[in-house]
Amino acid sequence: MNKRTGLFSVKGMLAALGVLLSVTGMAQGQSSKEVIDKIIGVVGDRIILNSDVQNSIKDMERNGEKVPAGADCMIMEQIMLSKILALQAERDSIPLTEEEVEAQMDLRVREWIMRFGSQAELEAVAGKTVYQLKDDQRPLIKEQMLGERMRNKVVSGVHITPTEVKAFFDKVPTDSLPFLESELEIGQISILPPASKDVEEYIYNEMLNYKKQIEAGTTTFEALAKRVSEDPGSRERGGTYEINRSDKSTWDPVFLSTAFRLKAGEISQPVKSNRFGYFLIQQVSRRGDNAQVKMILRVPPVTENELKEARVRLDSVRAEIESPKISFKDAAYKYSDDENVKNYGPFVLNRDGSTYVNIDALDKDMVNTIKNMKVGDLSQPVNFTNDQGKKGVRLVYLKSRSEPHRLNLNDDYAKIADMALNQKKNEELDKWLQKKIPTFYILVDKEKTNGCPSLLKYQTTANRGF
Repeated sequence: MNKRTGLFSVKGMLAALGVLLSVTGMAQGQSSKEVIDKIIGVVGDRIILNSDVQNSIKDMERNGEKVPAGADCMIMEQIMLSKILALQAERDSIPLTEEEVEAQMDLRVREWIMRFGSQAELEAVAGKTVYQLKDDQRPLIKEQMLGERMRNKVVSGVHITPTEVKAFFDKVPTDSLPFLESELEIGQISILPPASKDVEEYIYNEMLNYKKQIEAGTTTFEALAKRVSEDPGSRERGGTYEINRSDKSTWDPVFLSTAFRLKAGEISQPVKSNRFGYFLIQQVSRRGDNAQVKMILRVPPVTENELKEARVRLDSVRAEIESPKISFKDAAYKYSDDENVKNYGPFVLNRDGSTYVNIDALDKDMVNTIKNMKVGDLSQPVNFTNDQGKKGVRLVYLKSRSEPHRLNLNDDYAKIADMALNQKKNEELDKWLQKKIPTFYILVDKEKTNGCPSLLKYQTTANRGF
């Protein structure tokens, strides 16, 4: 397979976590970046550091991936290609808004938080706040997004025929065909019911009592946050966060608007967020659109009564799907409380964005639900707990399940067609590169070109390296 396949996936090898690893190393006491790092390439006005390559390799190792021979050469070439594509995108004025960059940046931050377990752990490991990490990574994210759009433009006219798919498959030696584990396509429609009014009133009054205790001086905001707050990202730091007024995709709008109405030292009344729960907020300081705040979060617990009502609602949804008055997918968009459905659809996604997942990628509740289901079955409403610890009810749809098997055209035509199409696109990209490389100033470190002959084709300067 062509070594550039999948290069521009947003979850690909050059994900920003690789740069985060260099931050991690510095936080753990490496002497200084200047001592261990150096420039190994230049594309236009952009540099490539040795740490960019090494951190990508470390990222592969951390993810349990096998690092292939010549990985440093492959990654170096990928980085150079990304920069060439991004620079050409700027030449061609390919549109990319700041809002789109911020949305992608927020997605990356959520992935980091999930990977490290909490925002607090992420910040502790990186030695930086989330906002500082965003500032560091924003140019890289923008470059990657521009590169991806330029690549899409270059290969937009490439298509594949069934004859080409078969020819591609027939060229693969039989003993090289991979063995595929069982994969599933699973959809879900979830409801996260709110707590009862009595429970919400109890939590609200508790929050009022916290405010009185702090203002009376019998305790501190930090001590209460460490003891009672249900926000794992800030609890151990006494509820402290640094926020930006424009960061609406990361922060709840109720939280933001309340925090920026406060004066320094002022504590808010308890405010309710439908997504999270009740906040108590104190503004510490503010500089324009940036502020440091402390917060306490309490989530009103859901009882069996609310879960029972949610099951009744989903019973009705299930009846609509079975009738069939509505498709499962349309029902998910209409009824699901999962915010990810709007952006990614109702099916569980693999790391590469595919809807085909292995069973070990599913939560324990899901595994228990599907163990006796057949393909095409829609489960009864079942209780579950989401990643944020909220209790809810969901319907689970088992769309497909494959048996373990050797890759073949009958069972895996779609996968093989994707492979063949990617190879054809990469061939088209190579042709484009041959024309475009001479139009850029590109310089590669001599040590790199000596060890990686494939990089010589990118060199455009007279002295052939530095």
